[in-house]
Amino acid sequence: MAKVEIVRSLFVEINKKFKQKTVEVLEQIKSLEDNPHKGKLLGTVGGILIKELKYEGFRFYFVVDGYRLRCYSEAELITLLIRFVRMSDKKQQQQTIGEIKYILQIIGLSGFS
Repeated sequence: MAKVEIVRSLFVEINKKFKQKTVEVLEQIKSLEDNPHKGKLLGTVGGILIKELKYEGFRFYFVVDGYRLRCYSEAELITLLIRFVRMSDKKQQQQTIGEIKYILQIIGLSGFS
């Protein structure tokens, strides 16, 4: 079972955008704790995987350590941290992915707050 973390700025954005459906969205995000392989792979930066999870017309982007996800057994995935960092709609998808890659290349994981 992996640990899912949502960046504070993303949590605030989810609350603003979804209002009553916030709990439903958070349940969808937290479902990755039980199935960390879920989501579409978008790219890698230095061994960090960038993946997306879709909900209605929106995409939620998260980063995860690719080595741990690929090589660890189910029991060892308890140390895996899945960090949700951004959200976008279909129109802003490429711009958001580019921004995530840029932050990972320049600053690293600590660039998301």
